Amino acid sequence: MQGLSASLVLIAALAVVAPIAVRLLDPVIKVPIVVFEILLGILLGPSLLGWIQSTPFTDTLADFGLAMLFFVAGNEIDFTAIRGRPIKRASAGWVISLAAGVGAGFVLAPAPEAAVIIGVALCSTALGTLLPIIRDAGESKSPTGIAVAALGAVGEFGPLIAISLFFTGKQVGTASAVLLGFVLLTGVAIFYASRAKHTLFHAQVTRTLHTSSQFAMRSIMLILSSLVVLSMVLGLDMLLGAFAAGVLWQVIIARAPEVDRRVIETKIDAVAFGFLVPVFFIDTGIDFDLGALTSSPATLALVPLFLVLLVVIRGLPSLLAAPRGSTRAAKRSLMLFGATGLPIIVAVTTIGREHGFITSGISSALVGAGMLSVLLFPLLALRQLQHKEGRLPNLPHPLESSPPQAHQAHDGDLPPSDASPTGGN
Repeated sequence: MQGLSASLVLIAALAVVAPIAVRLLDPVIKVPIVVFEILLGILLGPSLLGWIQSTPFTDTLADFGLAMLFFVAGNEIDFTAIRGRPIKRASAGWVISLAAGVGAGFVLAPAPEAAVIIGVALCSTALGTLLPIIRDAGESKSPTGIAVAALGAVGEFGPLIAISLFFTGKQVGTASAVLLGFVLLTGVAIFYASRAKHTLFHAQVTRTLHTSSQFAMRSIMLILSSLVVLSMVLGLDMLLGAFAAGVLWQVIIARAPEVDRRVIETKIDAVAFGFLVPVFFIDTGIDFDLGALTSSPATLALVPLFLVLLVVIRGLPSLLAAPRGSTRAAKRSLMLFGATGLPIIVAVTTIGREHGFITSGISSALVGAGMLSVLLFPLLALRQLQHKEGRLPNLPHPLESSPPQAHQAHDGDLPPSDASPTGGN
């Protein structure tokens, strides 16, 4: 009990220290807060100081944090903007990335399960990380920004499908049937939710928005937990249910009064990025096996190798989603944005490590490459966009701002959040 209490207090302390430290270091080096949270977990975890140990309770909180991160990602996607050519081209690029990633996996780890783990990790894109960055750059409605949103949507949803197909313990045919059933159920729910007016529901949301009843947030928790549990009962990955829950909530609340939607988005941010998501990333650092990563020069060399593979395997196929007439600078930025990944990498390597499909060294190398991709690629991509437009926008620190809806909703009425991971995926 004493160890659990100490771990909880230290994790909470790190969640407070991370945004302060990021802000202090900002004039010297720009470190995305999710990377800083993981690094702090590594520093105080068993790999270095040994002050914090993972416990079943903190691991459970971290699972909630990961689910909430994917709920937010599903809630943020603007499907009307990415439908048609952007999503079709992004999907084609992702299929190429998956095939190339699995091929690279077989070269690095001949076991089929390990190859698929590596392939899924290398074909992911951190949607939750990219959307706030694109919005802060003033590119969210531009052709490039829409292409990045499409890449991120496919780069998070596609890997979740792959995880559900290959790592549920079922035969691929059975897993495909179960997955199809889940997609149909959620598709029907989303369809009917989009057709209904939800007048009574929205009225109840408005009445309780500033009371202890908090009907909107309780409804979100119900939808999220229901779809997560449904996905788990069906033997699918829980993140698929969390992602679907975010999409469903977006449809349900779409016709609510705009002022109510703004307040709800702020509350979602508070629960996700003020509490659960930081626990997930800090816990990832605590579980990070630094010893396995540094056990040999060959294992350590996998980090830059995986970083290059993210650009080649995920970045290059992302060029298929480039809008017509894109400049070379815009295409380079799209390639770098597409190659940015971390949440899916953490999730899939955790599955691989727990089931013995991959070694701790490979898992740590993939996560390390993911951290570097979040640290480097968005900043380099923004430089390309600035070069393309001949301007230098006044950008807040990447990953230190609220998700798009919250920021757009308040337009300066609220102070910028320093707790957003993205978020993300």
